[in-house]
Amino acid sequence: MNIKKHIPNAITCMNLLSGVLSIICVLWLNSVQWAIALIILAAVFDFFDGLAARALHVSSPIGKDLDSLADVVSFGVAPSILLFYVLQLSGNLYLALPSLLIGVFAALRLAKFNNDTRQTTSFIGLPVPSNALFWIGLSSMLYQHPFALSPYFLFPVMYIFILLFCWFMISEIPMFSFKIHGLGFKGNESRYALIILSVISIGVFHLGGFAPAVLLYILLSVIGEKKN
Repeated sequence: MNIKKHIPNAITCMNLLSGVLSIICVLWLNSVQWAIALIILAAVFDFFDGLAARALHVSSPIGKDLDSLADVVSFGVAPSILLFYVLQLSGNLYLALPSLLIGVFAALRLAKFNNDTRQTTSFIGLPVPSNALFWIGLSSMLYQHPFALSPYFLFPVMYIFILLFCWFMISEIPMFSFKIHGLGFKGNESRYALIILSVISIGVFHLGGFAPAVLLYILLSVIGEKKN
């Protein structure tokens, strides 16, 4: 039995398990902090499963499908449930329901990605892990400052963000990948700028800093495409 070929899939399953545990933390334990931590942990596993597959030369169609299935749960369903929970704390369960669209469009994004041969070295549309990081950042801000916005202003703003990010995921907007080509600054300007400014954002806003960091990622991708 070749154990080596199962290592990336095992890491992917840890991604999936983290996503499921995140949902449990929200729905049964009412713990937003643990739910966010588990989505971040899922993102770590998502990074290392691809790294392990490339290092061990054991990529397979099954691994690719498993990775997408795990990502739907961890970066689609889990953040949508997290946002739903935070929004319904305002007292209106039904007004929070549109947050579930995030999971639906994450699935559409991944189905498109799996059948798009153009996305080998960069992305077309917002990757679902980046989408998830935006929502855990925004959910953290809302949870920590629940009275910063009135419900009459909060929900229209959230609906705009939900529709916008659902569109980002299935759009044709080119997004640069996070793979740094060498350690030189030339050719990696956008990546280094994103890393530095993201660290500053997270340092200032803590978990909430993920939201402006993802907005910056989208902005830098659009600027880079216009230059090209």
